[in-house]
Amino acid sequence: MTDRPLAPRREIFGWAMFDFANQGYTLLIITVIYGDLFTRVIVGDSPDYRLGNLLWSVALAISYMMVVVSNPVCGAIMDHSRSRKRFLFASYILTVTATILLYFIEPGWIVPAMILLIISNFAYAIGEGFIASFLPDLGPRKALGWISGLGWSLGYIGGLIATAFTLFFLGDVSAENYDTIRWVGPFAGIFFLVAAIPTFVWVQERGRHRPPAAGQSLVRAGIQRIGVTWKEIHHFRDLRALLISVFFAMAGIYIIIAFSFIYGAQVIGWDEDVRILMFVTVQITAAVGAISFGMLQSRIGARRTYIITLSLWLLAIMAIWQTPALTNVVQNLFGVDWEAQYVFLFAGALAGISLGSSQSAARALVGVLTPTGKAAEFFGFWGMAAKLAAVFGILGLGLIQWALGLADAILFCLALFILAIITVLPVNEARGELAADDWREA
Repeated sequence: MTDRPLAPRREIFGWAMFDFANQGYTLLIITVIYGDLFTRVIVGDSPDYRLGNLLWSVALAISYMMVVVSNPVCGAIMDHSRSRKRFLFASYILTVTATILLYFIEPGWIVPAMILLIISNFAYAIGEGFIASFLPDLGPRKALGWISGLGWSLGYIGGLIATAFTLFFLGDVSAENYDTIRWVGPFAGIFFLVAAIPTFVWVQERGRHRPPAAGQSLVRAGIQRIGVTWKEIHHFRDLRALLISVFFAMAGIYIIIAFSFIYGAQVIGWDEDVRILMFVTVQITAAVGAISFGMLQSRIGARRTYIITLSLWLLAIMAIWQTPALTNVVQNLFGVDWEAQYVFLFAGALAGISLGSSQSAARALVGVLTPTGKAAEFFGFWGMAAKLAAVFGILGLGLIQWALGLADAILFCLALFILAIITVLPVNEARGELAADDWREA
């Protein structure tokens, strides 16, 4: 098999715009606004919010577990029937609808809030795998790094725009401001609805629709296809090793996504202006990290780039954990009277670079090792590994912080990224590309 030609620019842009659109959901609902709103106002078990943190972990874990169960089967069905775009559209509409309905939640309505969160996050998370399956269609292997990086970079810009607008017009997260801040749900849903329109206009579904065989359902066809892949899994040993590494890396990343702003509020005790500044810092550095490391990947290879990004995470986690100690060092060395919340901004910048680059590099590397005709299925496995990691990571941190507190529980992330580096070392990128080229669908 020869590499695909580069897709038209508008199709690449349309594909990247889905990242632009869905990052508004990630930041407004999962990271910056609604997680804080859920723990401190809807549940509101002050002063340490341990029950709120635990229930937040449980809701996210349930939604990700639903993705783990359904993503590989959906991917196999999409490859068999050539219907990726239809599945993507269904996940998009479900995300938008459930997110808008968050407006109707009142303080104390814990179960309804968890149900809507589970539905919206499930639809959003499974859609990540659906849109990623189009990546190998967009160009040759050497171009997948910068294309993936472009998507992640636009995603962080989209998240910056959506969240800056929300913080400016809706104000702070508090019980007193609840009637205004509750509009975060409708805004996030409508932003996703409008910004993703270029995706469905310009991204192409390659291959003609193929119905199941007579007397066979699509679900059964998908399950049978997964069974065949399982028997052939030895042929894709490099991709298998990569998915194990992705599991550990994404466990750490999802912890940061779900708890970073909760950590800032509860452990660092930042002011509202520092919270906003942290958000801007992370978004900008993540966008720069995604596009710059995407370009680097074209020069030094996907595997090597991925390992570098994981190493950056080790530094970022240490900086987050040791923010109080680093504050003392800065005060003693430079004679400045900085508070810990300002030193925490430097840890946030390092985490932002790591966040954008590592996710982009992992997605591109999966695309490099994926054969033609199995993109949705293999990205379904990628989504399964990532979301199973989210369940493991978020529940793990939720339980550890329940016992030890959030400040020391962050070290769990450090162990996860070390394991991610160790498990990716056996991957041979050239051998994995050859295996993808040699595969032929029966």
